[in-house]
Amino acid sequence: MTKISGIFAASMSVLNNDLSLNVEKTIMHAEKLIDQGCHGTVIFGSTGQSQLIPISEKIDLLNNLSKSKYQDKHIIGTGLNSLGETINFMRIAISLNLNKFLIMPPAYYNYGDTEVLDFYSRIINSVPDCKIILYNFEKLSGYKFSLKCVETLVNKFPKQIVGVKDSSYNLYENLKLKNFSILPGSEIKLLKGLELGCSGIITATCNVTAELSRQVYDDFFAGKKQLYNDKLCDVRSTFDKYNLISSLHTFCAQNDNMYKNILPPLSLLNKNDEEELMNRLKNLKFYNKPTMAA
Repeated sequence: MTKISGIFAASMSVLNNDLSLNVEKTIMHAEKLIDQGCHGTVIFGSTGQSQLIPISEKIDLLNNLSKSKYQDKHIIGTGLNSLGETINFMRIAISLNLNKFLIMPPAYYNYGDTEVLDFYSRIINSVPDCKIILYNFEKLSGYKFSLKCVETLVNKFPKQIVGVKDSSYNLYENLKLKNFSILPGSEIKLLKGLELGCSGIITATCNVTAELSRQVYDDFFAGKKQLYNDKLCDVRSTFDKYNLISSLHTFCAQNDNMYKNILPPLSLLNKNDEEELMNRLKNLKFYNKPTMAA
């Protein structure tokens, strides 16, 4: 398998007015991100509102995603606490030729490396044809991968454990594994990560920074002077001042009211924060570019 490298957006889920998943527009959104510069997308990440979407609606999207012109560029985020549901969901995805997954350990429990090794071992033993990117995000799961745990998983399952999304940032500077993808979870870490040998990034804000992120990535490998990295980092830092999902939906809703549909307990930014966000981005000369096809 080719190493997973590049700019990946943890793609936003688009909802209908009744807050059900709009399958067609969600796929259109993901495909447009690839057209704008992403090397691929992660469908149903583990930190956005996709956690709140019913499995039946997710399966409906998988059935349609299998017909996407960019089928091989999509990674499936499971975002499920239940081991059984995770395995069943993965089996359905693989039956549709979608075999790359972003998987975070279950949230809300107190556990360590031993339990994490058991969790992924049970998944792989049940779904051996999968390719898994580990998701390291202590803020949400309560667990932070150690170097030793990742190394042990890769040694035990070299064909299945193919990378890590590092949103806790304790791995990307220190983890060195051959033919293994290390992808920090923020544009702020993109350039430094590439300099250290990382493979790219996976991040939700690439829903709006796809072109800018791709420019930084391409300029690095072309050996060109970095003219866009400061702006990219400033844009990401601006979104980081607010709840990330709320600010992304608020920003995208400037051009398409569909993004105003958001599942509780998530919400759009209040009017004061919305105005502040838009003014800060305007000062950076960063404007909303529609992701939906006209």
